[in-house]
Amino acid sequence: MSPKDPVIAYIFTTFPKSTETFLQREVTGLQALGVNLRLYSMWGGGGEFNGLKVTRFPKWRLLSLVVWLPWLVVCRTGVFVQLIRGVCTRRPPSGLNFFENLLGLGFGLVFAAHFRRERPAHIHAVWGGGPATAAWLLWRLDGHPYSGAGHAYDLYQRGGDWWLREKLEPSMFIHTSTDMGRRTLLERGLADEKIHVIRRGLNTLPALKPLREERKRTPLRLLCVARLVPKKGFDHQFRVYAALKAAGVPFEARIAGEGPLLASLQTHARELGIVSDVTFLGHLSQADVAAQRSWADVLLHTGVIAADGDRDGLPNVIPEAMSAGVLVVTSPAAATTEAITDGVTGRVVDVTDSEGWVKALVALRDDDAGSERMQMAARAWVEANFDAQKNAGRIAALYKEATKSP
Repeated sequence: MSPKDPVIAYIFTTFPKSTETFLQREVTGLQALGVNLRLYSMWGGGGEFNGLKVTRFPKWRLLSLVVWLPWLVVCRTGVFVQLIRGVCTRRPPSGLNFFENLLGLGFGLVFAAHFRRERPAHIHAVWGGGPATAAWLLWRLDGHPYSGAGHAYDLYQRGGDWWLREKLEPSMFIHTSTDMGRRTLLERGLADEKIHVIRRGLNTLPALKPLREERKRTPLRLLCVARLVPKKGFDHQFRVYAALKAAGVPFEARIAGEGPLLASLQTHARELGIVSDVTFLGHLSQADVAAQRSWADVLLHTGVIAADGDRDGLPNVIPEAMSAGVLVVTSPAAATTEAITDGVTGRVVDVTDSEGWVKALVALRDDDAGSERMQMAARAWVEANFDAQKNAGRIAALYKEATKSP
């Protein structure tokens, strides 16, 4: 890339982050296309990624707000009044969302002089929480053109982000990665023409592995890659394991991921009598997850809508499994059915129907021809919809349009 190319400033909550590899793939794809990126991380992260410096927000600089807040009151009174009105007329959905928005405001005020001095052609807020707050404030202060994003966390947990519509309304465009996300943004009152559904993607596609012939896929090798949190529906998944055991279907289950539910899930496994059948692997590197996909026959996703409204969009683990030839059985919650069509690219079973899951899994074990058709169809879906380079090209085209000289 040339130093003269328009600079696109990316504002992340945390970057790089091991559990958000999809964002690293997006950056890598844009780099390969020559997009001139400048990266900012508001909370942790920092350092370097693929040769790019990641500017981390040092929290001690928040002390300078004793200067910047009076400046905002005196010199940008209209912005200050708008912020105060927003705080007084809304109730944040959670303390975390309130904190994220405050962090975004702090970043915007502290870095305003930096953005004036090293003015980018465009700012992109990777999330609709703190990053979008920072981008909105930088626009209000100095007219920086910006775009934003609306993904599952921004849209659904405890009703979604506090100020999402107001922050995204003035943006040049909005990126979401699912049709479900697009519908929700429309319901929030955002303009149809601004919303672009551009999926995540894989930088490289693995070789498509054949069905395992060893002992006719017995015991059935089951894999789940997920954080141990309520929206993953592990209580239902464990009932599926118990139903498999009761039906006399031999299986081995491995769960890759960590989270606050670990202890309760271990207890639940003991209560259901499946301790010897389920292995908790903890957090794994991407290479180790790929090794588990090589082992697995089927990926299970038992996602639900959690009590606080949180849910997945289309978890990246599903297309990753589809690309490698791992068969997928999923619940129909959220956007999973945008990739998995029942009987075509995988199986879709109601999360409460344990017997239905048993039947689907036994069919995948026993029906070679049907399983091979699903493998091929799943891989074709990934090639058409989940290529990081192609999808980065669509994002790059939006930046090119946004930075065109009038």
